[in-house]
Order: sequence, then structure tokens, then C-alpha cells
Amino acid sequence: MGFIAWILMGLIAGAIAKAILKEKGGWLSSLLTGLVGGLVGGWIGSALFDRGLTGFFSLWSWLLAIGGSVLVLWIYGLIVKKR
Repeated sequence: MGFIAWILMGLIAGAIAKAILKEKGGWLSSLLTGLVGGLVGGWIGSALFDRGLTGFFSLWSWLLAIGGSVLVLWIYGLIVKKR
């Protein structure tokens, strides 16, 4: 998957994850959340299912990226709210 595809997938996955958890923020935070979530989701998919992110048009890749983004936002919320 190319660099532009990673950025676009990260932006969309981050925005979907923010909508699921009802978080606020702009496009930059959505992008960062989605990129980190894609990495986390890909790592979890590779470790548990022996299949990571495969391509931009793959449903599996989208599910991993969105799931990873939700996980990243949830953990971030736990850390920030404890302070």
C-alpha cells in the first residue's frame, strides 16, 4: 500500500473511530489516531490471526485500522482521564 493510501486510510479510520467513541478533534488528530491505530491493528492482526493489513480496498484492513484506532483512543482516554 502506498504512502498516500496509508494517509487516506488513517484519516478515514481515525474519523470513524472518533465518531464511534464520540471524541472531538480536528483532521490532524484524526489522521494521527488513524495512522497509529492502523499500525496497532495491523500488529494485532498479524499476531493473532497471521494476517495484517493487506491493501487499501480490503475490508480486513479497514476493520483492523478502525479497531486499532478505537483501541488507541480508548487507552488514551484512560490515561488522560486519570490525571
